[in-house]
Amino acid sequence: MANAEQPLAGRTALVTGSSKGIGAATAKALAAAGAHVILTGRDVSALERVEDAIHESGGQSTIAPVDLTEQDGIARLASAVAARWDQLDILVIGAAYLPTLTPVTQIDSKQFGQAITINVLATQALIAAFDPLLKRAEAGRVIGLTSSVGETPRAYWSAYASTKAAFDNLLESYAQEVGKISKVRVAIVDPGATRTAMRAKAYPGEDPATVKPPEAVAERILALATDGYETGHRERIERSG
Repeated sequence: MANAEQPLAGRTALVTGSSKGIGAATAKALAAAGAHVILTGRDVSALERVEDAIHESGGQSTIAPVDLTEQDGIARLASAVAARWDQLDILVIGAAYLPTLTPVTQIDSKQFGQAITINVLATQALIAAFDPLLKRAEAGRVIGLTSSVGETPRAYWSAYASTKAAFDNLLESYAQEVGKISKVRVAIVDPGATRTAMRAKAYPGEDPATVKPPEAVAERILALATDGYETGHRERIERSG
């Protein structure tokens, strides 16, 4: 049963992109709060390191490697989860792909296709595949990680930003569709400037120490996984401290 120290005891969470960065920090935070966390990603070795850290801290997790670009990969993941658990309490959609920053006229079609597949198509597939399990939960939560460029276009960011705009639309539409017919609640979180590999790729000259660590974002995601809020909630996490 849940308690003050472990408010997510007895609940199951799935975090995409949990091999590093915000996803890994979120997985650890949810596990520390008592949830059994399903770790997904392509890098098995990195997932194992996250799982080791969770287990060493007394938490529970299961590794479920998946390539979001692989056809039927998400369907197989959902089938495996449904075979073991009757419900899914928390779905954190954290995996994303950042194409090279270029003018619209020079977007690499292969990279753009990769971004569309991971950031948009996989998001819809995850929602569709886990919707039944989320609706069986007492208080299902879907938390998606977005970017401010999805709302506010920025030069050279269009290949990524356009996929995040679509990502936001999918989540906001789903929030409206399930808000009155289920207990599923949806939140969209813009992490803001955070110390991740993706951030380093976008801002190669930036001092990592000048931006907040992934744990600061994970702390807020944990709060959203446990607190009540209106579905379709959206927020940006500013620098902590």
